[in-house]
Amino acid sequence: MLFTDVVTTSAAVGATRARKEKTAALAGLLRTAAPAEVVPVVAWLSGVPRQGRIGTGWRTLSGVDVPAGAEPSLTVEQVDALLDELAGTAGTGSAARRRELLTELYGAATTEEQRFLHRLLTGELRQGALEGLMVDAVAAASGVAAPAVRRAFMLSGRLPETAATALTGGQDALAAVGLEVGRPVRPMLAAPGDSLDAALAALGTDVTVEHKLDGARIQVHRRGDEVRVWTRTLREITDGVPELVELVRGLPCDTAVLDGETLALDDDGRPRPFQDTMSRFGTEESGGEVMLSPFFFDLLHLDGRDLVDEPTETRLDALAGLLAADTHAALRMPGARRPSPEQAAEVLEEALSAGHEGVVVKDLAAPYAAGRRGRAWQKVKPVHTLDLVVLGAEWGYGRRTGSLSNIHLGARDPDGGEPVMVGKTFKGMTEELLAWQTATFPEYETAREPGVVHLRPELVVEIALDGAQRSTRYPGGVALRFARVLRYRPDKTPAEADSLDAVRALLSG
Repeated sequence: MLFTDVVTTSAAVGATRARKEKTAALAGLLRTAAPAEVVPVVAWLSGVPRQGRIGTGWRTLSGVDVPAGAEPSLTVEQVDALLDELAGTAGTGSAARRRELLTELYGAATTEEQRFLHRLLTGELRQGALEGLMVDAVAAASGVAAPAVRRAFMLSGRLPETAATALTGGQDALAAVGLEVGRPVRPMLAAPGDSLDAALAALGTDVTVEHKLDGARIQVHRRGDEVRVWTRTLREITDGVPELVELVRGLPCDTAVLDGETLALDDDGRPRPFQDTMSRFGTEESGGEVMLSPFFFDLLHLDGRDLVDEPTETRLDALAGLLAADTHAALRMPGARRPSPEQAAEVLEEALSAGHEGVVVKDLAAPYAAGRRGRAWQKVKPVHTLDLVVLGAEWGYGRRTGSLSNIHLGARDPDGGEPVMVGKTFKGMTEELLAWQTATFPEYETAREPGVVHLRPELVVEIALDGAQRSTRYPGGVALRFARVLRYRPDKTPAEADSLDAVRALLSG
């Protein structure tokens, strides 16, 4: 397959807002791809190289200035091989070698191919082929039901490889993909609930109500003495969290996969600022003086038994058994099973009094829907919050002169397009946060106009708001009411930001 076919499909997907047209374009390309081409093609159309980070930043790419090729000649195999070599280039002379490889690649590419490569390698590629869209396209191209593709993807954590499995092996090959201890599973997510009463009314009496912590999601795998820890984005952090490793290594089991949250607590057992917790998720050395405490709320595997497809109640029973000892009881997420409405309200009050965000109400009959944000889990918080993408920022005035202040906020397009702007805010920003924005935003800059710096949509910020209102000012037809910044979420990707549908659900009147 020629590389230009991928570029042309990307352009077609980005040019329409119709989900069916996007899916059809992607599926058409996948049907023509050779087996060895599927993985790189799906990775590129999802916005990232198959190799992940390959050591080429803006500075390196800005130094590559070669005439474009007149006619398309690059193949998918050639581009992928060059990216492989780029990713493997390290050590003395590596910078010069990267420039040579990039010059070779760009010199063989047409103008449109160069533009695609630049956006791909800088993380700017936003053609709308988000994961849900690609899952549908893989299902259409392979003739397999979308739920089968989705399940294999969530259990493997790797969409390009799942696509190759579907297209080469079909239904049977996808069904053979299961949970594997040591390979992270995409976490199940909670949908926002309007209120505790509404969540209980929707899910009934067979529920568990658990504390919703102001922490970071973790998934911990153990096999014998080997313990590994991943974040919600499946980034491994094992070496940076030795206290979590030791705690799980002390549990009475041989193999286990645990889902939970971790956070830093003060001497009174109250949560420290979220930034203190996230300081442990950078380098191994960063934030080492801050100790993390884990709270586990789910168990996906125990001693050879997979529990993903079991009801929540079965998984909770297994978790309770694993953490039955007095020395391990503190590792369980606080909560109550089948509470009365009054008891559920008490759990919420306890959580808030302890400094936590609220509660999560879970259907006891539901399986673990890896990677999905379904209604079987509903998070209830007293304040409306949304995780949105920062699209730009305006230079401040008055005491904020010289600082990047008023940020432009975008919601995720549920149909796979670029984030849709839904508002701006300069409220809730401390002097420290203003200084951080001013220093950090230029790293993500794509363009400037008088007073405004436009950014690559990569930073996720948590916003508190009083609701939403209909508005013709923004393209989504909706605007935030009294939005203010709570914090940035380095633990979340733009694909995990709240959708335009979530904003519209807050419409008043």
